Amino acid sequence: MILLDGKQTSAKIKEEIATQVSVMKQHNKRAPHLAAVLVGTNGASMTYVGAKVKACQLVGFESTLIELPEETSEDELLNQIQQLNNNPEIDGFIVQLPLPKHIDEQNVLMAVDPDKDVDGFHPMNVGRLTLDLPTFISATPFGIMELLERYEIPTSGKHVVVIGRSHIVGRPMSILMSQKRPAGNATVTIAHSRTTNLAALTKEADIVIAALGIPEFLTADMVKKDAVVIDVGITRVPDDSKKRGYRIAGDVDFESVSRKASHITPVPGGVGPMTIAMLLKNTLLACERKRP
Repeated sequence: MILLDGKQTSAKIKEEIATQVSVMKQHNKRAPHLAAVLVGTNGASMTYVGAKVKACQLVGFESTLIELPEETSEDELLNQIQQLNNNPEIDGFIVQLPLPKHIDEQNVLMAVDPDKDVDGFHPMNVGRLTLDLPTFISATPFGIMELLERYEIPTSGKHVVVIGRSHIVGRPMSILMSQKRPAGNATVTIAHSRTTNLAALTKEADIVIAALGIPEFLTADMVKKDAVVIDVGITRVPDDSKKRGYRIAGDVDFESVSRKASHITPVPGGVGPMTIAMLLKNTLLACERKRP
C-alpha cells in the first residue's frame, strides 16, 4: 500500500509557487494578493482561514483577512464583496463557508467576480469547467487531480466511483475524471446516500473517491483489492480518550481499507493540505491572467 501524502506533495507545490513568486519580485512585479472574508466565529472556519493566511506568507503572497461579526447582514457582506471585486490590488478572494443561516450562500457566491473567484464556485467558472475551458477549478477537486498526477496513478479507461454529489467536490470531480487530461479519461459513476446497493458499485471500482461526509462510511468489504481510495471527508468525532475530546475521521475506515488498497489518502494529511496548495495555485493564475 502506498500512502498518497498530501502534506508532502502540497509542500512541494508551495515550494514551486514560492520560486515563481521570487522570480516575479526579481522582475519588479507585484506578488499575488489573496483576500479571505470570514463571517462569525465558527471554530473550524477560523482554523481553515488561519492556515490559508499562513500559507500565503510561506510562498510570498500578500494576504488580507477581513473578519466580520456573526450578525453581519447579507447586504453588508455583499457590499464588502463588491469592494474586493473593484480593488485592483486583490487578485483573488474567498468567502469562507459556511455562512450564518440568515445569509443566502448562493447570493454571495454569485456576487464574486468570476475573474477573482479562486474557489471556483461561481456558475461561470463551473460552466467553463464543464465545457473543458480554462478556468479556476474548485480547490479540493483540483488537489485530488494533482495528487493522482504526481503519484502517476493510471486513470485512463479505469472505473471511478465518486461517492457524493456536492457542487464543491462530487460533481466537479466526476467531470474532471471523465475529461481528456493526464488524470482523466476514466469512466465515472456518481453515487450518493440514496444509491441502491452502493457497495456493489464500489466493489467494481478501480478508484473510489469518498466525499459523503459520513465518518468511516467506506469499509474494507466495499472495495476490491488494489483499488485506489481517495478520502475527502473530515469530521470531528467525539472521543473522550483524546485531550481535545474528539478525533478527526475521514469518510473511509482507514485501518481496514488500507490493507486492501494499492494507494490511499490519510485523514488528516491527505486531501486537506492539497486544497490549500491549489487555492494558492489559483491565486497565482488569477494574478498572471491580469498581466499582459
